[in-house]
Amino acid sequence: MDYVYHFAQFFQDGGPFMYPIAVVLCAGIAVVIERWFYLSHARSLNRSAFEQMMPLLKKHDFSAIARLAADSRAPVARMIGAGIGRMATSRRRADIELAMEEGVLEAIPALECRTGYLGMLANIATLLGLLGTIIGLIAAFTAVAQADPTEKASLLSLSISVAMNTTAFGLMSAIPLLLFHSMLQTKTGEIVDSLEMAGVKSLNIIADLASPKAA
Repeated sequence: MDYVYHFAQFFQDGGPFMYPIAVVLCAGIAVVIERWFYLSHARSLNRSAFEQMMPLLKKHDFSAIARLAADSRAPVARMIGAGIGRMATSRRRADIELAMEEGVLEAIPALECRTGYLGMLANIATLLGLLGTIIGLIAAFTAVAQADPTEKASLLSLSISVAMNTTAFGLMSAIPLLLFHSMLQTKTGEIVDSLEMAGVKSLNIIADLASPKAA
């Protein structure tokens, strides 16, 4: 309880700029939670869809794969489905590979969506903290100029301490947001890498079957 009391006092002493920083922090946390669950769900969907498609690929049951891809929301299913669909018009490995690469490129924007906002929100929190400190210092020096000479030192020290609270809170908000930004980028990169690996494995099976009939 003492920790909560001290933080509440720290927040109250920081002045009006503490509130927009808190709003920025809450917005960033909301983005982190939404992206984390989305990426975790996408990874789970990809793993499940690929495990279903690989036996069908080995059996060359492309019609079943096309149906599964049409019904699935997994990026890996759409990617493999794009490669299977290209076989209807061309059986050249390069053409099939291009279609599957297009499937990966279509999936990337949804995976990276809103993650970039975290870096921006971290910068905004830092800048709001600095702005609050500067405005607080301006107000402090203005008040000190009109204060009794015997009270100037203590009043200035107290005013500067309060003004610095906004910078501290801005950094306390920005640092976790930057860490979460890095974590989400890493998680997104792992999913994209797994898509590319699944694409290569699938392409090798499809191309081996298609090559004898290639033009």
